[in-house]
Amino acid sequence: MLAMRQPEPLTIDDSLLLEKVKDGSTHAFNLLFEKYWEKAYSAAYKRLKNGEDAKDIVQEIFTKIWLNRQTHMIENFPAYLHVAIRNNVIKSLSKQKHFHPFFDILENIPEKNSQADANLLWKEFFKSYEELMESLPPKRQIIFRLRYQEDLSTKVISMKLGITRKTVQNQLGKAIETLRVSLLRILTIAIILITTS
Repeated sequence: MLAMRQPEPLTIDDSLLLEKVKDGSTHAFNLLFEKYWEKAYSAAYKRLKNGEDAKDIVQEIFTKIWLNRQTHMIENFPAYLHVAIRNNVIKSLSKQKHFHPFFDILENIPEKNSQADANLLWKEFFKSYEELMESLPPKRQIIFRLRYQEDLSTKVISMKLGITRKTVQNQLGKAIETLRVSLLRILTIAIILITTS
């Protein structure tokens, strides 16, 4: 008699897997991990450009899911994973020297907020970020993007643009101050609106 073939992880309903995980099923947890590992890793790597850091973030997220399986209710797993990856990426970046403290306020966003609220907050935040970036003087904007979005050193930027390293550092300082003050105010208002709604 032929043995019944086990269903592929991708075909198993998330809510069923989560229910079994809540009951302590390591098999269901492994299936959930297998189903979403590659997607989660790709999302983290896309933001961090570092394979080890991306793996650590995904591992940490799934570890917390297992440890909090009986108390943390997850209704939409892809949406939950998206938010968890984004927040953990921010935490990881905030520990790096080239990332700036105006993102620390993100730690104060309560986890109880609905994912719809969180997604709306981030959409508005990054829309405001891009608008502020566009408002910077052209050369200052280029320098900022090269440093913090392409992760080039001030020395490389100075050589690339044919200006002194001191000029690069001065322009970065002015750009950071503009963004820090403006984005912190925008984000604070958004958080107040969410937490009091």
